[in-house]
Amino acid sequence: MNITTAADLTVHDYKGGSEALGAVIGMSPAVLRNKVNPNNTTHHLTLAEADRIVRMTGDVRILAAFAHGNGYLLVKAPESCGESDMSVLEQVAALMIAHGRFGHEVYDALADGGVDQQEVQRVDAAGRALMEAVAGVARRLSGMAEQ
Repeated sequence: MNITTAADLTVHDYKGGSEALGAVIGMSPAVLRNKVNPNNTTHHLTLAEADRIVRMTGDVRILAAFAHGNGYLLVKAPESCGESDMSVLEQVAALMIAHGRFGHEVYDALADGGVDQQEVQRVDAAGRALMEAVAGVARRLSGMAEQ
């Protein structure tokens, strides 16, 4: 997903859409709709506006699209460094689920003897999710490490 689509979906999927989100971020709903409209070539979100939208909605699709579009992974930093062993175990379990989804997508892509672009995109998305899960576990453990 590209950043334009991510911004459009973030605004329109927000409860109440551009009307509600516009009020939260201090922007006219019509201006907000224009700024995220993929077909509008004259109005665009500024970086500060995109940042405010991410912070106010908690929706990280804009961040993920920006990172992925530039060859990076988006990994959420741990809330605190004093995480419990149980929280690490939960992250490892999520990693295993992501690993299974990746394997499933590869299997499905190869099952019919050919690979199409949609299958490649699904494998790519599952692979990014898997790498992000690995990085998340490593980041969590790093935050727990004794100095």
